[in-house]
Amino acid sequence: MSNATPKQLIHGNQIVADEWTLVKLPVLGEEVVRKQAGKVVLFKLTGEPGASAEQIAATEIPASGKVIVPLSVWLARKAELQERLAKGELGVWLATHEVVEALAADQADLNVFPLIAVFVERFADGRIFSIGNLLRTRHAYKNELRAFGDVLRDQLFFLKRCGYDSYLIRADRSAEDALAGLQDFTEPYQGAVDLAEPVWRRRQRNGATA
Repeated sequence: MSNATPKQLIHGNQIVADEWTLVKLPVLGEEVVRKQAGKVVLFKLTGEPGASAEQIAATEIPASGKVIVPLSVWLARKAELQERLAKGELGVWLATHEVVEALAADQADLNVFPLIAVFVERFADGRIFSIGNLLRTRHAYKNELRAFGDVLRDQLFFLKRCGYDSYLIRADRSAEDALAGLQDFTEPYQGAVDLAEPVWRRRQRNGATA
């Protein structure tokens, strides 16, 4: 039996090796548990800072190879990362509670990044879909858009509809099974990022009866 780590990255319509190293923020101290109306808040609030100054400074970035750095690290340390960006070796990731506008305000053309990734901490957090849509439409991002974190088969078809073309499947799930999820529906009815026109307009354009 092979001890090789199974490939969990889907790009386009196939399972591929991951050329990128994901740079994570270090854990410093204990995370504060937030409550609203006496109940624990499971999701970080939109617009909440993604990292402390101490975490940003302590983040270790590999000296070579393709890396995906946290949004907060890019914003604070971009001077030292410009050469990597120019070589096409630097991507950026943001969590669902971080706002796309923070990245867009810093960089007018997001297509300087060969890859932008979005981290979803919990499967039920639907903000990942809105972020993908915004990146593809409002901000005209054309390069690889990756979803990672708690990413499961049931999300893939809808993530694709919102503009994602790369998916890092949760380690305890099958990438082969998740890949099949991209074909769960053959003819989407509504217009979206992947197919702008609704099905009735597409059929009329092809000469068929809606």
